[in-house]
Amino acid sequence: MGIWVDTDMGVDDLAALLLAQRLGIDGISLVFGCAEIPAVRANALAACAAFGWPDPVQGAGCAILGETETAERILGASGQPTRGARLPEVPDRPLAPALPALAGWLDGRSDAQILALGPLTNLATLVLAHPELCANIGCITWMGGATGRGNHTEHAEFNAIADPEALAVLLSRGIPIDMVDLEPCRRVVIEEQHIAPLPQPMRDLMGGYLDIGLSRGRSGMALYDPVAAALLVAPRLFSLSDVSLSVELHDAERLGQTIVAPHGAHRVIAGLDADAVRDLCLSALWETS
Repeated sequence: MGIWVDTDMGVDDLAALLLAQRLGIDGISLVFGCAEIPAVRANALAACAAFGWPDPVQGAGCAILGETETAERILGASGQPTRGARLPEVPDRPLAPALPALAGWLDGRSDAQILALGPLTNLATLVLAHPELCANIGCITWMGGATGRGNHTEHAEFNAIADPEALAVLLSRGIPIDMVDLEPCRRVVIEEQHIAPLPQPMRDLMGGYLDIGLSRGRSGMALYDPVAAALLVAPRLFSLSDVSLSVELHDAERLGQTIVAPHGAHRVIAGLDADAVRDLCLSALWETS
Protein backbone atom coordinates (compact mmCIF):
# COMPACT_ATOMS: atom_id res chain seq x y z
CA MET A 1 0.00 0.00 0.00
CA GLY A 2 1.55 3.30 -1.11
CA ILE A 3 1.56 6.84 0.14
CA TRP A 4 -0.07 10.08 -0.98
CA VAL A 5 2.17 13.07 -1.74
CA ASP A 6 0.94 16.66 -1.43
CA THR A 7 3.45 18.97 -3.12
CA ASP A 8 4.22 22.39 -4.56
CA MET A 9 6.71 20.69 -6.94
CA GLY A 10 9.93 22.61 -6.62
CA VAL A 11 13.31 21.00 -7.29
CA ASP A 12 13.62 19.52 -3.81
CA ASP A 13 10.02 18.25 -4.07
CA LEU A 14 11.04 16.42 -7.24
CA ALA A 15 13.97 14.84 -5.40
CA ALA A 16 11.65 13.87 -2.54
CA LEU A 17 9.19 12.18 -4.91
CA LEU A 18 12.01 10.25 -6.56
CA LEU A 19 12.89 8.85 -3.15
CA ALA A 20 9.28 8.36 -2.03
CA GLN A 21 8.49 6.27 -5.10
CA ARG A 22 10.34 3.41 -3.39
CA LEU A 23 7.26 3.14 -1.15
CA GLY A 24 4.81 3.43 -4.05
CA ILE A 25 3.02 6.68 -4.86
CA ASP A 26 -0.75 6.25 -4.91
CA GLY A 27 -1.55 9.89 -5.66
CA ILE A 28 -0.15 13.38 -5.99
CA SER A 29 -2.02 16.58 -5.12
CA LEU A 30 -0.76 20.04 -5.98
CA VAL A 31 -0.67 23.17 -3.87
CA PHE A 32 0.70 26.68 -4.34
CA GLY A 33 4.01 27.47 -2.66
CA CYS A 34 7.23 27.23 -4.64
CA ALA A 35 5.36 29.08 -7.38
CA GLU A 36 1.82 29.92 -8.37
CA ILE A 37 -0.35 26.96 -9.22
CA PRO A 38 -0.01 27.07 -13.07
CA ALA A 39 3.77 26.65 -12.75
CA VAL A 40 3.32 23.96 -10.09
CA ARG A 41 0.99 22.12 -12.48
CA ALA A 42 3.45 22.38 -15.38
CA ASN A 43 6.27 21.01 -13.21
CA ALA A 44 4.11 18.17 -11.95
CA LEU A 45 2.81 17.16 -15.38
CA ALA A 46 6.38 17.00 -16.67
CA ALA A 47 7.55 14.91 -13.72
CA CYS A 48 4.63 12.49 -13.83
CA ALA A 49 5.15 11.94 -17.55
CA ALA A 50 8.90 11.43 -17.12
CA PHE A 51 8.73 9.00 -14.22
CA GLY A 52 5.40 7.23 -14.71
CA TRP A 53 3.72 8.59 -11.60
CA PRO A 54 -0.07 8.89 -11.31
CA ASP A 55 -1.61 11.97 -12.89
CA PRO A 56 -1.57 14.80 -10.35
CA VAL A 57 -4.78 16.34 -9.06
CA GLN A 58 -5.42 20.06 -8.78
CA GLY A 59 -5.37 21.47 -5.29
CA ALA A 60 -5.36 24.89 -3.70
CA GLY A 61 -4.02 27.96 -5.45
CA CYS A 62 -4.25 30.07 -2.31
CA ALA A 63 -4.43 29.72 1.46
CA ILE A 64 -7.65 29.00 3.33
CA LEU A 65 -8.10 32.72 3.99
CA GLY A 66 -7.43 33.59 0.36
CA GLU A 67 -3.85 34.86 0.32
CA THR A 68 -1.18 33.49 -2.01
CA GLU A 69 2.38 33.55 -0.70
CA THR A 70 5.02 32.00 -2.96
CA ALA A 71 8.79 31.55 -2.95
CA GLU A 72 9.17 32.95 -6.48
CA ARG A 73 11.55 35.70 -5.34
CA ILE A 74 14.04 32.93 -4.52
CA LEU A 75 13.07 30.17 -6.96
CA GLY A 76 11.91 32.17 -9.97
CA ALA A 77 8.54 32.04 -11.69
CA SER A 78 8.85 28.34 -12.54
CA GLY A 79 9.60 27.31 -8.96
CA GLN A 80 12.39 25.12 -10.34
CA PRO A 81 15.67 26.99 -10.89
CA THR A 82 18.12 25.19 -13.18
CA ARG A 83 21.52 25.63 -14.76
CA GLY A 84 20.03 24.68 -18.12
CA ALA A 85 18.30 21.33 -18.55
CA ARG A 86 14.76 20.63 -17.38
CA LEU A 87 12.36 17.74 -17.64
CA PRO A 88 10.63 17.71 -21.05
CA GLU A 89 7.57 19.94 -21.08
CA VAL A 90 4.17 18.38 -21.72
CA PRO A 91 0.98 20.15 -22.86
CA ASP A 92 -1.04 21.75 -20.10
CA ARG A 93 -4.45 20.23 -19.42
CA PRO A 94 -7.20 20.48 -16.81
CA LEU A 95 -6.72 18.18 -13.83
CA ALA A 96 -9.22 16.43 -11.60
CA PRO A 97 -9.86 18.24 -8.31
CA ALA A 98 -7.85 17.19 -5.28
CA LEU A 99 -10.60 17.03 -2.65
CA PRO A 100 -12.63 14.11 -4.06
CA ALA A 101 -9.45 12.30 -5.09
CA LEU A 102 -7.97 12.55 -1.59
CA ALA A 103 -11.25 11.58 0.05
CA GLY A 104 -11.65 8.59 -2.25
CA TRP A 105 -8.11 7.45 -1.52
CA LEU A 106 -8.60 7.72 2.25
CA ASP A 107 -12.00 6.04 2.33
CA GLY A 108 -11.74 2.55 3.79
CA ARG A 109 -8.05 2.89 4.71
CA SER A 110 -6.45 2.75 8.10
CA ASP A 111 -3.06 4.17 9.03
CA ALA A 112 -2.83 6.07 5.72
CA GLN A 113 0.52 7.82 5.24
CA ILE A 114 0.70 11.27 3.65
CA LEU A 115 3.91 13.06 2.69
CA ALA A 116 3.28 16.83 2.70
CA LEU A 117 5.90 19.06 1.08
CA GLY A 118 4.23 22.47 0.96
CA PRO A 119 1.55 24.55 2.65
CA LEU A 120 -1.08 22.28 4.25
CA THR A 121 -4.12 23.84 2.58
CA ASN A 122 -5.29 20.74 0.70
CA LEU A 123 -5.13 18.54 3.78
CA ALA A 124 -6.93 21.06 5.98
CA THR A 125 -9.65 21.36 3.34
CA LEU A 126 -9.94 17.58 3.32
CA VAL A 127 -10.49 17.21 7.06
CA LEU A 128 -12.92 20.14 7.16
CA ALA A 129 -15.00 18.65 4.34
CA HIS A 130 -14.72 15.04 5.53
CA PRO A 131 -14.20 14.94 9.31
CA GLU A 132 -15.22 11.29 9.29
CA LEU A 133 -11.98 10.46 7.47
CA CYS A 134 -9.64 11.98 10.06
CA ALA A 135 -9.29 8.65 11.87
CA ASN A 136 -8.06 7.03 8.64
CA ILE A 137 -4.90 9.18 8.59
CA GLY A 138 -2.10 7.37 10.36
CA CYS A 139 0.35 10.25 10.03
CA ILE A 140 1.19 13.30 7.95
CA THR A 141 4.95 13.54 7.47
CA TRP A 142 5.35 17.27 6.82
CA MET A 143 8.39 19.21 5.74
CA GLY A 144 7.59 22.44 7.48
CA GLY A 145 7.87 24.45 10.63
CA ALA A 146 10.84 25.63 12.62
CA THR A 147 12.03 24.76 16.09
CA GLY A 148 14.67 27.50 15.80
CA ARG A 149 15.23 30.35 13.36
CA GLY A 150 12.73 30.63 10.50
CA ASN A 151 13.55 30.99 6.81
CA HIS A 152 10.72 33.26 5.64
CA THR A 153 10.67 35.47 8.71
CA GLU A 154 12.79 35.42 11.83
CA HIS A 155 10.29 33.09 13.49
CA ALA A 156 8.45 31.24 10.71
CA GLU A 157 9.27 28.65 8.06
CA PHE A 158 7.74 29.22 4.61
CA ASN A 159 5.32 26.28 4.44
CA ALA A 160 3.93 27.20 7.85
CA ILE A 161 3.48 30.93 7.26
CA ALA A 162 2.03 30.43 3.75
CA ASP A 163 -1.09 28.99 5.40
CA PRO A 164 -0.85 28.89 9.20
CA GLU A 165 -4.61 28.45 9.54
CA ALA A 166 -4.35 25.17 7.60
CA LEU A 167 -1.81 23.84 10.08
CA ALA A 168 -4.05 24.99 12.93
CA VAL A 169 -6.99 23.09 11.45
CA LEU A 170 -5.02 19.84 11.30
CA LEU A 171 -3.72 20.29 14.84
CA SER A 172 -7.23 21.02 16.13
CA ARG A 173 -8.49 17.75 14.63
CA GLY A 174 -5.80 15.72 16.37
CA ILE A 175 -4.14 14.52 13.16
CA PRO A 176 -0.74 12.98 14.00
CA ILE A 177 2.03 15.01 12.36
CA ASP A 178 5.72 14.17 12.09
CA MET A 179 7.19 17.64 11.59
CA VAL A 180 10.45 17.65 9.65
CA ASP A 181 11.45 21.19 10.50
CA LEU A 182 14.28 23.42 9.31
CA GLU A 183 16.84 22.47 11.96
CA PRO A 184 17.44 18.82 10.97
CA CYS A 185 17.16 19.69 7.29
CA ARG A 186 19.92 22.28 7.65
CA ARG A 187 22.27 19.48 8.63
CA VAL A 188 21.75 17.62 5.34
CA VAL A 189 23.82 19.64 2.88
CA ILE A 190 24.77 19.11 -0.76
CA GLU A 191 27.83 20.69 -2.36
CA GLU A 192 29.16 20.83 -5.91
CA GLN A 193 30.94 17.47 -5.69
CA HIS A 194 27.67 15.76 -4.78
CA ILE A 195 25.76 16.91 -7.86
CA ALA A 196 28.52 16.96 -10.50
CA PRO A 197 28.23 13.22 -11.28
CA LEU A 198 24.41 13.18 -11.47
CA PRO A 199 22.66 12.35 -14.75
CA GLN A 200 20.86 15.08 -16.63
CA PRO A 201 18.51 16.81 -16.14
CA MET A 202 18.89 16.25 -12.39
CA ARG A 203 22.43 17.64 -12.46
CA ASP A 204 21.26 21.00 -13.80
CA LEU A 205 18.13 21.11 -11.64
CA MET A 206 20.03 20.31 -8.47
CA GLY A 207 22.68 22.78 -9.64
CA GLY A 208 20.07 25.51 -9.86
CA TYR A 209 18.94 24.56 -6.38
CA LEU A 210 22.53 24.56 -5.06
CA ASP A 211 23.07 28.01 -6.59
CA ILE A 212 20.65 29.43 -4.02
CA GLY A 213 23.14 28.61 -1.29
CA LEU A 214 26.17 29.58 -3.34
CA SER A 215 24.65 32.99 -4.10
CA ARG A 216 24.54 33.63 -0.36
CA GLY A 217 28.21 32.88 0.15
CA ARG A 218 27.74 29.32 1.38
CA SER A 219 29.59 26.26 0.11
CA GLY A 220 26.41 24.19 -0.10
CA MET A 221 22.64 24.12 0.14
CA ALA A 222 20.49 22.30 2.68
CA LEU A 223 18.10 19.64 1.46
CA TYR A 224 14.58 20.07 2.77
CA ASP A 225 11.77 18.05 1.19
CA PRO A 226 13.90 14.95 0.51
CA VAL A 227 14.67 14.71 4.24
CA ALA A 228 10.95 14.27 4.92
CA ALA A 229 10.80 11.51 2.31
CA ALA A 230 13.86 9.90 3.88
CA LEU A 231 12.06 9.73 7.24
CA LEU A 232 9.37 7.58 5.62
CA VAL A 233 11.76 5.46 3.55
CA ALA A 234 14.50 4.90 6.16
CA PRO A 235 13.23 5.75 9.67
CA ARG A 236 16.26 3.93 11.13
CA LEU A 237 18.35 6.99 10.21
CA PHE A 238 16.35 9.23 12.57
CA SER A 239 15.39 9.56 16.21
CA LEU A 240 12.13 11.27 17.08
CA SER A 241 10.67 13.00 20.13
CA ASP A 242 6.99 13.07 21.11
CA VAL A 243 5.77 16.65 21.32
CA SER A 244 2.71 18.85 21.29
CA LEU A 245 2.55 21.31 18.38
CA SER A 246 0.78 24.63 18.03
CA VAL A 247 1.06 27.52 15.59
CA GLU A 248 0.93 31.28 16.13
CA LEU A 249 -2.04 32.90 14.37
CA HIS A 250 -2.50 36.25 16.13
CA ASP A 251 0.85 37.97 16.70
CA ALA A 252 1.77 39.50 13.34
CA GLU A 253 5.49 39.46 14.13
CA ARG A 254 5.42 35.76 14.96
CA LEU A 255 2.73 34.64 12.50
CA GLY A 256 3.30 31.03 11.42
CA GLN A 257 5.74 30.24 14.21
CA THR A 258 5.51 26.58 15.19
CA ILE A 259 5.61 26.10 18.95
CA VAL A 260 6.82 22.82 20.39
CA ALA A 261 6.04 21.61 23.91
CA PRO A 262 7.06 18.29 25.51
CA HIS A 263 4.81 15.24 25.26
CA GLY A 264 1.95 14.95 22.83
CA ALA A 265 0.57 13.24 19.74
CA HIS A 266 3.07 14.75 17.29
CA ARG A 267 6.76 14.15 16.70
CA VAL A 268 9.83 16.16 15.72
CA ILE A 269 13.28 14.95 14.71
CA ALA A 270 15.60 14.77 17.70
CA GLY A 271 18.57 13.42 15.76
CA LEU A 272 19.61 12.01 12.40
CA ASP A 273 22.57 10.55 10.54
CA ALA A 274 22.96 13.55 8.24
CA ASP A 275 25.52 12.04 5.86
CA ALA A 276 23.52 8.83 5.46
CA VAL A 277 20.34 10.80 4.81
CA ARG A 278 22.12 12.91 2.18
CA ASP A 279 23.51 9.82 0.48
CA LEU A 280 20.08 8.16 0.49
CA CYS A 281 18.50 11.25 -1.11
CA LEU A 282 21.23 11.42 -3.77
CA SER A 283 20.86 7.73 -4.54
CA ALA A 284 17.29 8.35 -5.69
CA LEU A 285 18.53 10.91 -8.22
CA TRP A 286 20.83 8.32 -9.79
CA GLU A 287 17.79 6.14 -10.50
CA THR A 288 16.65 8.66 -13.13
CA SER A 289 19.46 7.66 -15.52
